[in-house]
Amino acid sequence: MSNSFRFYNSLTRKVDEFVPNEEGKVAMYTCGPTVYHYAHIGNIRTYIMQDVLIKALEYAGYDVKRVMNITDVGHLSSDADTGEDKMLAGAKREHKSVMEIARFYTDAFFKDFDAVGNKKPDVIEPATNCIPEFIHMVEVLLEKGYAYQAGGNIYFDTSKLDDYYVFSSAIEKEALQIGVRDDVEEDSNKRNKTDFVLWFTKSKFEDQALKWDSPWGVGYPGWHIECSCISMKHLGERLDIHCGGVDNMFPHHTNEIAQSESYLGHKWCNYWFHSNHLNDRAGKMSKSKGAVLTVSVLKEKGYDPLVYRFFCLQSHYRKPLEFSFDVLDSNVATFNKLVKRVAELKADGAVDEAVKKEFEDKFREAISDDLNTSMAITVLYDALKADTNDATKLSLVESFDKVLSLDLVGHAKALSEETEVDPELLEYINEQIQKRAEAKKAKDFATADAIREELLSRGVEIKDTREGVKWQLV
Repeated sequence: MSNSFRFYNSLTRKVDEFVPNEEGKVAMYTCGPTVYHYAHIGNIRTYIMQDVLIKALEYAGYDVKRVMNITDVGHLSSDADTGEDKMLAGAKREHKSVMEIARFYTDAFFKDFDAVGNKKPDVIEPATNCIPEFIHMVEVLLEKGYAYQAGGNIYFDTSKLDDYYVFSSAIEKEALQIGVRDDVEEDSNKRNKTDFVLWFTKSKFEDQALKWDSPWGVGYPGWHIECSCISMKHLGERLDIHCGGVDNMFPHHTNEIAQSESYLGHKWCNYWFHSNHLNDRAGKMSKSKGAVLTVSVLKEKGYDPLVYRFFCLQSHYRKPLEFSFDVLDSNVATFNKLVKRVAELKADGAVDEAVKKEFEDKFREAISDDLNTSMAITVLYDALKADTNDATKLSLVESFDKVLSLDLVGHAKALSEETEVDPELLEYINEQIQKRAEAKKAKDFATADAIREELLSRGVEIKDTREGVKWQLV
């Protein structure tokens, strides 16, 4: 490719020039959700930044194929092969079957995933679809001497590797080795503290809901093996980019590399892309803290999910980002001003191709430089202030939105329709909104709902937001 594209590679611990295995094509794998609960907005930040990476690569001229797994079996409450299966815990919590839980939370995940402007992966594969592939990989690892059977389970033997801690510096490796010795729950079947399970049998977790026949007895796969096998099934033996959150690096991605390269006999993935945490004022967002703040909950509170995306894009993906409703409210105001500015543009005249190319080059340079999304947004503002005609500015907004995915033109169109509505209809809408507010204040919710439906029947959709009632023509 003629365009240079760089991003931070966790494997080399530096910003690397991206060179794919096949010129012009990108084989990308992203760790999907464990569908035992809702994905909180911190999880969704990771997927937003992965989406920007994909669209930035496409903007630079690459053809990207992205595969994502759905973990519906095998992920324990500890990433170190201990604790209860998360799917089983979810099923017990809600008195449903594991597969009912998986279907419900998969649908909920993609509802929020779509709402923030993300592009669906080309392949979405549940782990439970790939049991034969998992068993085959375990068989090969046993044959090659990288795995062993103990206590009914199959373990990967990390002592067979020259370098297990592939993502860590020398100092970090020493700290990790101490941590492994001191912090990981004892499993007497393991030869080494860092060994991990490839396949569980009925000798462990007798109440596991999903089990399959295997050469080693009835059981189920460990968590780490699914990403290796699903990636190879759809993308082949050589992966360009593997994405995930920073909390996936160890032990999950470390173990993926260990088993994949031992199975293949060669390097598996050249580039590793990790997004940092979203924090609130109490620290890292986590499902274990109780109530889960999701994109759907933000929407119920009156926030446009794309404002949350806008908030995420103004920080670098490798930096922790602190969330608060005050900050989000500030982003609402900024986003609305941006939409208003776009709405003021008139599509008159011809696009100045020279000016357009100048700004597109600046935008491409920003997103190709370790995904500098805040600089890309600055280029957008600069384009709106540039000494050129509105047609060129609109064309640039549409061009940049291929990556930013903020639907700026769609929002601007909706705002224009609000302001250009027939005066009689506008008076009627405002009267009905006032009547509805009075009905709600009197707790007459039946009347309030009837007014909403009456407006909708006349092509007017109303939404309750933190800034008051908003409406749009539909």
